[in-house]
Amino acid sequence: MFIKLKSLLYDNEVRAIVFQILAVVVIAYFAYQAFDNMMLNIEQRGIRSGFGFLNDEAGFAVNDNFFLEYSPASTNLQAFYVGIVNTLVVAIAGIFFASIIGLIIGVARLSSNYLIRKMATIYIEIFRNIPILLQILFWYSIALSAFPSPKNSISFFDSVFLNSRGLFLPKIVVGVEFYLVLASLIVGIVSYILIKKHSNKKHDETGIVTNTVPHFLGLVVVLPVVAYFVFGAQLEYPALKGFNFRGGTDLSIEFFALAFALSVYTATYIAEAIRSGIESVDNGQKEAASAMGLTQAQSLRLVILPQALRVAIPPIINQYLNLTKNSSLAAAVGYTELVTIFSGTVLNVVGQAIEIIILTMLVYLTISLAISLILNIFNKKMQIKGK
Repeated sequence: MFIKLKSLLYDNEVRAIVFQILAVVVIAYFAYQAFDNMMLNIEQRGIRSGFGFLNDEAGFAVNDNFFLEYSPASTNLQAFYVGIVNTLVVAIAGIFFASIIGLIIGVARLSSNYLIRKMATIYIEIFRNIPILLQILFWYSIALSAFPSPKNSISFFDSVFLNSRGLFLPKIVVGVEFYLVLASLIVGIVSYILIKKHSNKKHDETGIVTNTVPHFLGLVVVLPVVAYFVFGAQLEYPALKGFNFRGGTDLSIEFFALAFALSVYTATYIAEAIRSGIESVDNGQKEAASAMGLTQAQSLRLVILPQALRVAIPPIINQYLNLTKNSSLAAAVGYTELVTIFSGTVLNVVGQAIEIIILTMLVYLTISLAISLILNIFNKKMQIKGK
């Protein structure tokens, strides 16, 4: 028995397993001691613990509220939801515009035109090397001084107004008519997807390319507009009352400054990822596209970019994650996203830092994992299509 036990101690695999178990036990012990000590200190100092504060009345207003019903009488949990939605809205807007700007600048970096190539380089070198917080403050200051006061707003068809407080838009009145218009939009999108799939299949089988842009405009744009007039959906228009506009919906100037700064800053890194992706495409591919009679635009869209994206997507994923996390700098200009609302105002009111910071971290972790999952699926799909 002793000899058998001794032989096990000299077995490398057994020793590795034993050391791993010991490491886990030691880490778990220290984690338990730290948690127990923390709870003891909280109890001794009379600090309230738990998540009961989520049902307390928030007692403060929120400037930016896109979709949810909220007032100072709402609970901290509703304020938490508003913060999540505001974070998602600015992150999605930033990702969308950063992708477009980054794609344009990345392609311009390799332009044969000297001026365009140098301007793209200057753009990247300037905005990549200035801290994002300074850029947010800069664009916020520019926006405040460049746009007029509410009384002198820039008007678009007496329906949309732009001033130093933000952009004021008509708001959809939710009712039966709205749902009918929404249903027509869904039908249009689904119909366009089916037409697009059919045209792709036709292209794979015959090589004939079908222009689906008219189908997109007709089904996704014109159809909902026609449905709006036919069913008589109602809009609530903003109107100037006192010192500001009332009614409708608005995008605050803080939102614009934050989204613009995040887009401009992140686009520099996306542009470099796009550039490296394009440079990784073999010259033979470009020469073959040219030999087939494709124009430069067709060659870029149909041959070069699909291959370049396979190289560019992994670093672009990192930039999307950085943009989402950088949105927490919104407190500098007062945009009410998750950190400003929950880890700022609510924390100052209830004083339960541990629970609030943990919830905030879990939200950012979930958003980041979701972005990574979606883009990794897209990346995998691109790789399969190339085989």
